[in-house]
Amino acid sequence: MHRMFLQAIVLLACLWLPLAAQARCALSTQTPAARAQWKASGFAIADAAERNRRALALADCLGDADPQLRDGIAFEALSTWMRGKQLDAEALRALEANLLLQLDGADAQGFRKPFAALALSEVARTDRVQAWMSDEERARMVDAAATYLRSVHDYRGFVDGEGWRHGVAHGADWALQLVLNKALSPAQAMSLLDAVGTQVMPAAGHAYAFGEPGRLARPVLYAVVRGDIEPAAMNAWLLGLVATLGPLPEGRQQAAWWRNRANLENFLHALGNSTSGEQATALVALAASVRTALQKLP
Repeated sequence: MHRMFLQAIVLLACLWLPLAAQARCALSTQTPAARAQWKASGFAIADAAERNRRALALADCLGDADPQLRDGIAFEALSTWMRGKQLDAEALRALEANLLLQLDGADAQGFRKPFAALALSEVARTDRVQAWMSDEERARMVDAAATYLRSVHDYRGFVDGEGWRHGVAHGADWALQLVLNKALSPAQAMSLLDAVGTQVMPAAGHAYAFGEPGRLARPVLYAVVRGDIEPAAMNAWLLGLVATLGPLPEGRQQAAWWRNRANLENFLHALGNSTSGEQATALVALAASVRTALQKLP
């Protein structure tokens, strides 16, 4: 039975491999049943060289309009391989370069950039778990993550029939994996938090509805858990968010301000709740700073 299963996987892998010229997303040429079978196998590809090559082909599926291709197969396969340490450093570098290129230019449907960012969070995680980047490579990724997070202006989360975009949350996940890496300096971690801060109260007074405040709070929490960021710096960072909100404007144009206030309050509560019951000195200080920021909300 085991031998038959392996033979089926090998056959499926062979059928799955169309040339890139045939379709931008190679998965689109496969039947739903074949994709489901490959997924059920745990995205098994026995040959390491083929798996490394296939990762680049999957990256081209991250902008596909079909959520099952984009999210359920392409991203999940990449995540599975990276978390299972099944891609070598050369493949990870090539994958990172491909994904960073996907962050450039227009994204008419709005899927490509958020899922490239989410996949990049998994690339960042591989380096955190087992370092393979140089200091210069890691610094470039920090800059890219901060730039991406600041650039997000498409605030669509989940859309029925289309699935997830969730650009802010995916950018926050990328920042999270980076701040967890002790190879980053405190200054690099704070640069990521500054980028996070630009999305706590998004442009045009958008009201978050898909858990974004909690996702934004996570890199902030774990930046503090590092233990090398001064409590005074975090206190100033939180109070700076309150200052950015500013007082309630006079006149009739108040709706955007109220949405921003709700986003900020939700973010502060998410951050405060994550410190509940913690005894570590840095987290006790963070909890106090969160309470102060909440008290200063207009």
